[in-house]
Amino acid sequence: MVTRSQRTSSRSRRSAGDGQTDGQRRPRLQGDLLASSLLAFLRNWPAYGYQLVRELSKSGLPAFDSATVYRTLRQLERTGLVSSFWDTSESGPARRMYSLTRAGETFLELWLDVLSHYQNLLQSALNSYENHQKRGKGGGDRPAKHEPKRSGKGGRHAR
Repeated sequence: MVTRSQRTSSRSRRSAGDGQTDGQRRPRLQGDLLASSLLAFLRNWPAYGYQLVRELSKSGLPAFDSATVYRTLRQLERTGLVSSFWDTSESGPARRMYSLTRAGETFLELWLDVLSHYQNLLQSALNSYENHQKRGKGGGDRPAKHEPKRSGKGGRHAR
């Protein structure tokens, strides 16, 4: 039986690795970002789950939960983006080896295209904000604030 303090302690340990420290929210590697990262690593070579966890850790990507990596790999296999087999070639217990399928390669290409467009969108938004900030510091070219138009008669709020 798990006690309440054990559950709280477990949550505290998890939160240290799940993108939150000192009460500040940090990016997490999960969902499609985790899946596409796994597919990208598998594009280069087949790998065991623990090898993928190690590569993700070394890559400097945001925090992630290793259990989530294994769940994501199983989900990718169910959807046909990766395949796996039990490798019994080495001494010790059998290990599951994952590899990218043709469908996984296609999905990865599409996702890389989406990420490229998203990166362009974010960069454009950041550039626009920086340009707006620079114009604002000069004082003279600051864009006028847009006030809602008010009309005497027949306006939206007239009764």
